Amino acid sequence: MPPRAADFQAVDFWVFDLDNTLYPASSGLFAQIDERMRAFVRTRFGVGDEEARAIQKGYYRRYGTTLNGLMSEHGVDPHEFLGFVHDIDVSELAPNPKLAERITALPGRKVVFTNGSNAHAERVARQLGLAHCFDGVMDIFALGFKPKPQAEAYDKLFGHFAADPKRAVLFEDLPRNLIPAHKLGVTTVLVTGDHPWRHDGPPAPPDYADFIHHETDDLSSFLGELRFENAT
Repeated sequence: MPPRAADFQAVDFWVFDLDNTLYPASSGLFAQIDERMRAFVRTRFGVGDEEARAIQKGYYRRYGTTLNGLMSEHGVDPHEFLGFVHDIDVSELAPNPKLAERITALPGRKVVFTNGSNAHAERVARQLGLAHCFDGVMDIFALGFKPKPQAEAYDKLFGHFAADPKRAVLFEDLPRNLIPAHKLGVTTVLVTGDHPWRHDGPPAPPDYADFIHHETDDLSSFLGELRFENAT
């Protein structure tokens, strides 16, 4: 069933996850990040790839991000870690002018909400041709290293932008990150994609579907279905 514009008429705050949401998982971009995280762990601890993966994913499941685990247990500098893992090739990521057009046309403010860094978000957005579409970025530094899906992350987002959750929508590729938003009254949209990282982190509860209002495998097409009387 296509989305109904009526479901979004009250929305004036549009929140977009970055990785595997604004671009498809099939692009392979996040696969580069995943490998860079594993390489950082290999080098830092002098271990092989299999052990590095176990450390990386173990911290992801326990702390919400690999970075939080490394910071908490080993005092890793977040600037060093994120600078390394986001040093990737984005040139294969195709610009998406249609998505840019449709995000720009949405009535109200548009922001990126990411467990990554602002620098990474800006670089990816520029490559996609989306940099001009957003009014701000809420990154892991601004979140005080309280990542999604911790409740503090959502409180920080809506407090910083002085936005009403009940007039907001969140587009996300990880179901567990939609649950706290739904509880605040946010309209939730799951952007689906077949990628392994969805299953690497803390699992969503069995009833996670109850927290998802809409689902799409094509963000641009989904936004294109929406029509607003006063949209520019």
